[in-house]
Amino acid sequence: MSTGSVTSEPEVARLIVESLNLEMAPEEIVADAPLFGDGLGLDSIDALELALAISRRYGLELRSDDARNRQVFASLRSLAAYIDENRPR
Repeated sequence: MSTGSVTSEPEVARLIVESLNLEMAPEEIVADAPLFGDGLGLDSIDALELALAISRRYGLELRSDDARNRQVFASLRSLAAYIDENRPR
């Protein structure tokens, strides 16, 4: 079991809203809804901005050429889980 704080979905939702200047409350992001396309409607530029914000906040580098990115950024839930599992403690 890892030590340190757990990255919560509300915490990551707040990061998404703040870093992308979304006109919505973090609570409005449905945890398992898609972040891109028909879900939250984010695009590739948003993904870059979000990756940078995650790097700054959590010290976790998300590479644009990582084959797992589609899965990692699939939803708020998957993104929070990825951050929690991979961030330096």
